[in-house]
Amino acid sequence: MGVQPPATINNRLTRFSDIGMAAAILIIVAMLIVPLPEWLLDFCLAFNLVTAMVIVLVTLYVTEPLQFSVFPSLLLITTLFRLALNIAATKLILSSGQAGEVIQAFGNVVLGGNFVVGVIAFLILVVVQFVVITNGAGRVAEVAARFTLDAMPGKQMAIDADLNAGLISDEEARSRRKQIEAEADFYGAMDGASKFVRGDAIAAIIIILINIVGGFVIGMLNGQGDALTVLRTYTLLTVGEGLVSQIPALLISTATGLMVTRAASDSNMGADFVRQIFSRARPMLMASGLLLSLLVVPGFPKIPLLVVGGLVFFMSLLLIRTEKQEAVMAVVQQKEAEKKAARQPEDPLKLLTVDTLILELGSNLVPLAIPDEGGDLAARIGAARRQIAMELGIVLPMVRIRDNLQIHAHQYTLKLRDQVIASHEIYPNQLLALETSPALEPIEGLRTTEPAFGGPAIWISRSLKERAEMAGYVVADPASVIITHFTEVVKQYAHELITRQEVQALIDNAKEQNKVVIEELIPSNMTLGEVQKVLQNLLRERVSIRDLGTILETLADWSPRTKDLDQLTELVRAALARQLCKQYADESGVLYVLTLEGGLEQALRDSVQMTTSGAMLAIDPATATALVQQIQKEIERAGDQGYSPVLLCSSQIRLPLKRITERSLPSLAILAYNEIVPRMEVRAVGCVNSLEVGSAEIAA
Repeated sequence: MGVQPPATINNRLTRFSDIGMAAAILIIVAMLIVPLPEWLLDFCLAFNLVTAMVIVLVTLYVTEPLQFSVFPSLLLITTLFRLALNIAATKLILSSGQAGEVIQAFGNVVLGGNFVVGVIAFLILVVVQFVVITNGAGRVAEVAARFTLDAMPGKQMAIDADLNAGLISDEEARSRRKQIEAEADFYGAMDGASKFVRGDAIAAIIIILINIVGGFVIGMLNGQGDALTVLRTYTLLTVGEGLVSQIPALLISTATGLMVTRAASDSNMGADFVRQIFSRARPMLMASGLLLSLLVVPGFPKIPLLVVGGLVFFMSLLLIRTEKQEAVMAVVQQKEAEKKAARQPEDPLKLLTVDTLILELGSNLVPLAIPDEGGDLAARIGAARRQIAMELGIVLPMVRIRDNLQIHAHQYTLKLRDQVIASHEIYPNQLLALETSPALEPIEGLRTTEPAFGGPAIWISRSLKERAEMAGYVVADPASVIITHFTEVVKQYAHELITRQEVQALIDNAKEQNKVVIEELIPSNMTLGEVQKVLQNLLRERVSIRDLGTILETLADWSPRTKDLDQLTELVRAALARQLCKQYADESGVLYVLTLEGGLEQALRDSVQMTTSGAMLAIDPATATALVQQIQKEIERAGDQGYSPVLLCSSQIRLPLKRITERSLPSLAILAYNEIVPRMEVRAVGCVNSLEVGSAEIAA
């Protein structure tokens, strides 16, 4: 058995803290009802005074407000405790003309027995607390709460930007988000809690008036002496009680002001005060010169000015000497750091790390990624990652954004494992106008090609934005162009991004709802790598894998019967038929298709052969080219009519036909008949007829 660490006082107190807090609240409530003896009131008043001192001292040593996050609740409890003491003291004063030794001491010793001085001192104390400290602390708390809430979206965006850039981990991002929420809750609570301090000051004035007037009336009715004696007795007790309660209230009000004005720091307030006030010699030197110059003005006391001015001047000389030493040490440390860096060999293992996705920006495009310069590229990439997760069901790895002086200043490149997969040039101070129709009104600008979809576009001045939109162009800013291109390229290469590690993460996430099927499927019937291949096959044709439960259920049903991954993929596609139809149907729910002429489809079915690479069409290259051209011609003809059709064929030739067309027609979606759900409205807008290519013929 290991040695157990000794239990500290803090641990022992924490163990019974819930019981202690509940008991304290009940005791405070009891004090409002049950009269207290004088000795117990003395004890409670002393405890109240020392509690206020401890709270003030604790606020001096916190380095950030959240270290004392219980302060708003503590403020409410101490205010309630202080009001309970006021009520208990009022009962004693009015009932017996006595209020214990603590209040008697404040009335006689502190005030010298002069009730006029006591009233004036009490009123000054209340004015200082109510008008200056409490009012100021309440206003600062209100402003701090408002600015904290207003700054939350910007802080969240900064966290997302750091997360997307790979500067922080997911755990650190969650921790920082939780800290932001805690700050907002704290300042909101402080805004409300400061109102209790304000109310306490008002209650103190009302209580002292009640005690003086009520005590005078009771004393005169009980025949305790002449009017002046009775007034003096009850006034001294009342003012003493007011002072002994308002001094802790003043301390806690000060602590409230310190908490809401405290900025986050690495050290306590005393260290910050000394370091920041005495960090520069010039202000001290100028202050000493101004103070010593008053010596020549008639009427000013010479000795105090000379002593204080001399001390400040001596302090400024010490600071000048310290600044020179720090400057020399900084130069020496910089040279030592440079020598150490030159001697230290570079770790070759760091050179082996390959980032999955990298977005490189030319020098003129860097401001698009800097929030301080108005750039929101990192935040937009975070939004694109969420969009891809919703559409394809995969979680993209972190996208590292960096500058690259080796590429053109207006160029950006997207790299997949250090290999360029996309690149384009944009102009950060202009807008891209996309032509939606050839008959649009001409507009001045630099003609180019839209990078994501390859359509014609024009780079125009920002002043021409409204004119271009009125003419029918779709206008996009440079960051939107990059994000759209990034999203399309990622969708194109999604099958390369889903690794075994990503698949394992997706399966772990799906275990809560699909535990039984996962345990049945992996590793009994399929390995993790085989599941990965099926998911890659789906993503290669942009089929979302978000419905992972249906995919795993289908694999669990069919994997005991076949190990052919292509066949398993086709079976999964059939299970996702409703999703596929919705993906390719138009807004009205109609699926527009191209079909194959019956004889052509039969001939293609007869030419299917199994190879080591899977099912392929055994036709010569010329026939394959003619087939692709015929399909492309039908797609263009349908496009002229305003349709974006898919090719519909039998399940036996769907995959082999896709393999032939994917290079020339990568965006063509091919569906099998068994992938059409019942009651789906399907309209044929074209038909691929029989082909004749030289001596080879594919016909009915």
